Amino acid sequence: MKVCFSGTFNILHKGHKHLIDKAFQIAGKNGTVYIGITKGEILKKKKFTKPLNERMDSIKEYLLLKGYDERAVIKVIFDEYGPAANGDYDAIIVSPETFKNAEDLNKKRVENGKKPLKLIKIPYILAEDHKPISSTRILNKEIDGQGRVVK
Repeated sequence: MKVCFSGTFNILHKGHKHLIDKAFQIAGKNGTVYIGITKGEILKKKKFTKPLNERMDSIKEYLLLKGYDERAVIKVIFDEYGPAANGDYDAIIVSPETFKNAEDLNKKRVENGKKPLKLIKIPYILAEDHKPISSTRILNKEIDGQGRVVK
């Protein structure tokens, strides 16, 4: 199975790692996971974003650590849909926050003559304070990358 998902991955945290692990689980032993990393105009909404090479390196390190590197393809994406709008994929992994975008993506795929992707919503990983782990919260020093509250 060919599974895709994307994100900024500003700080690779426990929630991102869970998402990556789930994507490889869903893809299966012979499947491929396509990971899109955002760059350019799409990042204008973010207050602070690490350079692309740093974000990409942290993902590559995690893929290597988990033994996923041979079944992963990393792509830089410049818009909200990236190659998923026309690409040859079976499923897309989404968060509760990005589910609506994925529904819109499937409409665009159908308009482009492509089959819709199976939408697989992965729940947020919560921090100790029962709020979602996010790079923004880590940058704001509310929590660490494991979701522990910073005192």
